[in-house]
Amino acid sequence: MENAPRHYRKPGWFTKHVFNRLVARLTRLGVSVWGSRVLEVTGRKSGLPRRTPVNLLTVDGRQYLVSPRGEGEWVRNVRASGGRLDLLLGRRREHRTAHEVGDGDKPEILRAYLRRWKAEVGVFFEGVGPDSSPEEIAAIAPRHPVFELDPPATA
Repeated sequence: MENAPRHYRKPGWFTKHVFNRLVARLTRLGVSVWGSRVLEVTGRKSGLPRRTPVNLLTVDGRQYLVSPRGEGEWVRNVRASGGRLDLLLGRRREHRTAHEVGDGDKPEILRAYLRRWKAEVGVFFEGVGPDSSPEEIAAIAPRHPVFELDPPATA
């Protein structure tokens, strides 16, 4: 899979240097911006913790992480970690396990994600939005990895 062609859109300068940093800083301070968390996962090459802001989506009581940009670094790191990751919000750290969702099970999750964050991420979905047909959403599903998270462990 490592040599397979990937769909990925790199963030622009503003997103990388201003927006993502602002959201990450607010999230580290404990302020969730529309469900934001900081994802921390071990880097598959460096072995060091890597952090990136993500949107935590809840659908029918289940939580998901969606990669609007495609197969980016955090997606590859989550896969390499066997799904082990942490979600950070302020000083709170949740140890979670992620399981990749099959393409056939993604459309309603992607629809819910677009319903919530289309203004922020719609450009990455090639004109597909929350009101698009099931066929249109199914057509883009393979380009957007989705992970279902196990419920947080209770102490």
